[in-house]
Amino acid sequence: KIKRLLSFQRYCHASRLLRGLVPHTPGSLHLLDDDYLGQAAVRTLTSNSLVTLMCHLFNVYGLIHHFQLDMVKLHRFLGMVQEDYHSQNPYHNAVHAADVTQAMYCYLKEPKLAEQLSPLDVFLGLMAAAAHDVDHPGVNQPFLIKTRHHLASLYQNTSVLESHHWRSTVGMLRESGLLSHLPADMSQDMEQQLGSLILATDISRQNEFLLTFREHLDNQDLDLQLASHRHFILQIALKCADVCNPCRVWELSRQWSERVCEEFYRQGDLERKFDLEISPLCNQQADSVPSIQIGFISYIVEPLFEEWHRFTEPSLLSQTMMGHLHKNKARWSRLRYAHTPSDTQTHSHAEEPEPEGGGGEGEDIP
Repeated sequence: KIKRLLSFQRYCHASRLLRGLVPHTPGSLHLLDDDYLGQAAVRTLTSNSLVTLMCHLFNVYGLIHHFQLDMVKLHRFLGMVQEDYHSQNPYHNAVHAADVTQAMYCYLKEPKLAEQLSPLDVFLGLMAAAAHDVDHPGVNQPFLIKTRHHLASLYQNTSVLESHHWRSTVGMLRESGLLSHLPADMSQDMEQQLGSLILATDISRQNEFLLTFREHLDNQDLDLQLASHRHFILQIALKCADVCNPCRVWELSRQWSERVCEEFYRQGDLERKFDLEISPLCNQQADSVPSIQIGFISYIVEPLFEEWHRFTEPSLLSQTMMGHLHKNKARWSRLRYAHTPSDTQTHSHAEEPEPEGGGGEGEDIP
């Protein structure tokens, strides 16, 4: 009775010849400006931003020339990725993908990391960021498991969504032929490394990555000359980019917080409709936006970014992000006792904006 929400069913209704073609709109042209990589640009992201952003970043890094990529195939692949995000999702949509990609770009520019990265590292980092949630159905893994969804069976109830995002990305890479000119062993290795990056975003593996990261920092044994260590840092950077919204300015952070909670609440409504147990954080009557965000910041975001802060030694960007994080946590704490979600939104809009400190003028801040 539960409608399948995944995009392969949509393929039956669209010509494969047209798959991946992205409409060109005048409104997207300003995204090529330098300011696109700054904070003001994040406010202007739309569902058509991902292709433009990725093509721009591939040019910035010289990846098109380095890997001899066919621009038609690249544009088609990116269009397929953008198309396969579900625009009806309040949070897990193509705007989120572009947002995470912009943040990933900022982290790749960190002085501690930038000089050590190879073109392959940058290619994989940006590709994983763009595709890390592709074809997300707007519900979480426990929902897929308890509804006996075919994906849960396919991936044996382990990293179900992340495995699907990865395999979908591989399918689109092969359908578009983007890497078809490369040696087979090289393209297969790139696919596997993309999988390793995307699978790292599984929130159930948070402690595994956090403890390993902390141990490396405590022992001071990270050697970025080693490809395996660079790959691990790319995994950490992608995990940071995926949950970085509490580290943005309040205006953006609040909007993303409300979006993700709306997606949670929609899942709760589905569970209620089908007489299923309502998942944690998905009951709009019991789980307020401030409470959800305080828990998310305290148990997921703050521990991860504290270690990233140590890794960057710390950079100006990292200091700025930690400043935003602490201010936003304090604001959610003040809003925690709002009685309803509508009260929360009213209060958060009504508050006078606080000055945001820590960033230099013109700094690219996620």
